[in-house]
This record gives sequence, C-alpha cells and structure tokens, in this order.
Amino acid sequence: MSILVTGPDGVLGSNLVRELLSRGKDVHVLLEPGKDPVTLQGLPITKHHGNILDKDQLDSLIQGKKVVFHCAASTSVFPARNDVVNKVNIQGTQHVIESCLKHNVERMIYVGTANSFHFGTSLEEPGKEDTNYGSARYGLDYMDSKYKAQQMVLQAVRKQNLPAIIVNPTFMIGPYDSRPSSGAMILAIHQRKIPGYTKGGKNYVAVKDVAFAMANAMEIGRVGECYILGNANLSYKEAFDKIAAAIGGKAPTLGLPDFIIKWYGALNSFFARVFGYYPGLTRELAVISCDNHFYSSQKAIDELQMPQTPIDVAVKECFEWFKQHGYLTKK
Repeated sequence: MSILVTGPDGVLGSNLVRELLSRGKDVHVLLEPGKDPVTLQGLPITKHHGNILDKDQLDSLIQGKKVVFHCAASTSVFPARNDVVNKVNIQGTQHVIESCLKHNVERMIYVGTANSFHFGTSLEEPGKEDTNYGSARYGLDYMDSKYKAQQMVLQAVRKQNLPAIIVNPTFMIGPYDSRPSSGAMILAIHQRKIPGYTKGGKNYVAVKDVAFAMANAMEIGRVGECYILGNANLSYKEAFDKIAAAIGGKAPTLGLPDFIIKWYGALNSFFARVFGYYPGLTRELAVISCDNHFYSSQKAIDELQMPQTPIDVAVKECFEWFKQHGYLTKK
C-alpha cells in the first residue's frame, strides 16, 4: 500500500512514519524544499520536496496513493493573526481534499487538534467530540484555522463522499522532537528555566500512541468521525512534577497568580513586536495557561484501539532522544 504523509518531520510525523514502516507500508513523504530532517534520515522512505500550496505538485504526489495522512500545518501563534497560518492550514487542506477526491484515495486521515472541541474545565466533565468549538475566545489564527479546515473536511465527507477520518491530538510528548516543540517544556524543566506554574492544566499524550491510533485509522474507525487522541488530564503543577520526577530534575514550586502571568504575556508580546523576536510566551498563550483544557479520549480507545502509555514513559523517551542528540547542552 502506497501512502503519502505531509508534514512528516515534526514530532508526530516522525513517529507516524516509523509506525507505518513497522507495518510494511510503502511510505512517501512531502518535505519543504531544502529540508533533510535528522528525524527521517536513514529510513526506507521516498522523499519528495514541495509545498502543499502548490496544487499541481501536490496533485501529482497524491496520484496513485491509497492513503493520505495530512499532518502538515503551520503552528505559529505569533502574531496571533497571521495570513500565512491561514493560507497553509486552510488553503493547503483544501488542496489535499480536492486531490484526494480526484484520485479516489481509499482513506484520508486529517490531523486536527483537540482545541477544535470545547475543552472541559474539570476532570469530571472533560471535552468530547460532540461539543462545539470553544477556543475562538483566544483570538489565535492557529486554532481558528485548524477548526475551519476540520469543517471543510467534514463538509467534503457529507457532500462529496470524501473517505476521511479526523484525528484530534492533545499535547503530544515523545522522541524525534527535533525543533523542539512540546519537548521544549521538558528541556526548560531540566534547565530550571520555568519560574512557576499557573492554575491551569491540559491533556497530555504519548506521541507514539497517537501514531498508532492514526495508523489503525487506515482500516478501522468510522469515516466522517472525529477522534480526540489524548490520555492524562493534568494541572500544570502535576505535569511539571511528573516531568521532573521522570528526568531527575527539579519542578517549580511557585504558584503564579493569573494577573501576573497575563501581564507578563502581554508585555512579552509588545516587546516582541517592537524588537522583532518570537516570544516564548504571548498574551494569548498566557490566557490559555490559566484555563483547564481537559479532554476524554474514550472514543479513540474504543474505536481506534488507542493505547494509553503512561506520560512519564513518554517524557523519558523524549528526554533520552534529546540526550542522544546533544540538546541538553544547547543554550
């Protein structure tokens, strides 16, 4: 079975490619021009370089493929309103939809985000796939564009019989995080760069579990359905304590009031605009950090046979990969 994976070099794509190879699949990947990521080097895959905004090029790559995993996305959150983010996430997804329909792919798996559903604010009532979009209040084109793209996929399923399944990962942790992305939090705790924690929380998941469930979605799961792929709902204090214990580090012990973190985020965003740097914490992210973003993954466990690897195992795998590739000594 010939498969195309867009966005294969992120932490999710790198784990997904390995899961597909372990199942004996013929894997083709679409990389940005000039990229040869360390996370994919030495793997028996066919590499193509291009851009999902180049409709003709994308069309030629999808031709002849049985399954398309659309992982590529712009995850930039600064500035909050960003035309590039909208173009990549919305127009790029539309191109994938059109080509999948044109070439009669057997299944398209679109990678959305759990933020496209309303988050639960308590452990007793976590967010599920039957809830409405709740993150418009943050004013981030990243979240808004992913929700709009998801709606486009669902509309194509209903009106054009697109054989698509949507997966909605929560906060993924694991190896092959080369940027780093989610693993930056683990490095920050290792380097004792996190001064404290906010009162909020979110759902964490081992990225290998996400990749496994996505690979299963090629054959099981229901077309036109969304699946939240997550695991543990943890407060930030709980998460930091768990990470510190897993890597032998020291967790922050200072609880930060909402007004302090929001003030710092707003100030950081202002100076980032003035001096032209990409801020680690923005006004919008500060607001998000004060909320609970809890979700249930029971539907994916039941229908996609998604594993639930303990989060500390995923943290250790991520940290070990960082150690092997020299990230612990980088400034």
